[in-house]
Amino acid sequence: MMIPVLIGVTLIIFTMMYLTPGDAADMLLGDSATIEQKEQLREELKLNDPYLVQYFNYMKGVFHGDLGTSYSTKRPVTEELLDRFPTTIKLAGAGVLLSLIFGVSMGIISATKQYSIFDNLATTFSLLGVSIPNFWLALMLIIIFAVNLKILPPSGLSSPLHWILPVISLGMNSTATIMRMTRSSMLEVVRQDYIRTARAKGQKESLVILRHALPNALIPIITVAGLQFGRLMGGAVMAETVFSIAGIGKLMVDAIKLQNFPIVQGGVLLIAFSTSIVNLLIDILYAFVDPRIRSQYIRPKKNKQEALKGGAPSNG
Repeated sequence: MMIPVLIGVTLIIFTMMYLTPGDAADMLLGDSATIEQKEQLREELKLNDPYLVQYFNYMKGVFHGDLGTSYSTKRPVTEELLDRFPTTIKLAGAGVLLSLIFGVSMGIISATKQYSIFDNLATTFSLLGVSIPNFWLALMLIIIFAVNLKILPPSGLSSPLHWILPVISLGMNSTATIMRMTRSSMLEVVRQDYIRTARAKGQKESLVILRHALPNALIPIITVAGLQFGRLMGGAVMAETVFSIAGIGKLMVDAIKLQNFPIVQGGVLLIAFSTSIVNLLIDILYAFVDPRIRSQYIRPKKNKQEALKGGAPSNG
């Protein structure tokens, strides 16, 4: 399903860029350029072609690994994106890691200590986390920790300290979401009969939770974590812009200002492709986490032997 999804993404973003008001020739040449110069640039960039012709030519290039050429730098879009992609993927990965560490930990404690003070505080945190806009949180973190307290740098990623504010602002919403999902999933699992049996056998509570309850609650948590990675890839646009980080998000924002459509289209396509790959890996990971899922893809040994002998599998 990745192929039709990516084709759909290209169709949507290409149509949006095509219908966007403005002219790339005006943005690139400025007001001082003559009408003839602008018209010549439009012909060079093939902006005068009909919509279907432009989309067909774009998709033909995509299937051959060519995402076009940047209007402003004249470099291939693929090179421009690959130069910035490692920064964005590291930023999104750090946000997911932060979300998993704190979200899963808080969710487990909240589920095992339901209706306690910690549970109430964690629930309040989760509501605030999913409600606060990321860009507002990023600005508040800069004002408090960079401007007033002067203990953290406000922009860039040149040192470990530079990562703190962007990762927190990017991962706060995901932490709250994963915490709520972990709590809900754990509450459902800890009420099962096999958990009561494990406790009745005298096992330590920590072993009951970590060895029996958590593995059976991981499927929805993994699903949400995979979805959050895709959301953080898109959210990196905000973080990179606010914190002046040279990633794909900042590159796309600058390209939108210049009507540099190939960069925007290529950036969205790369983010969509990365998200699809992560979702594919999450589906594969299910089989390693849950033996019941893995057993669906393993044929019985007896049937394998009968198939090799050419006999039909027995009904018994």
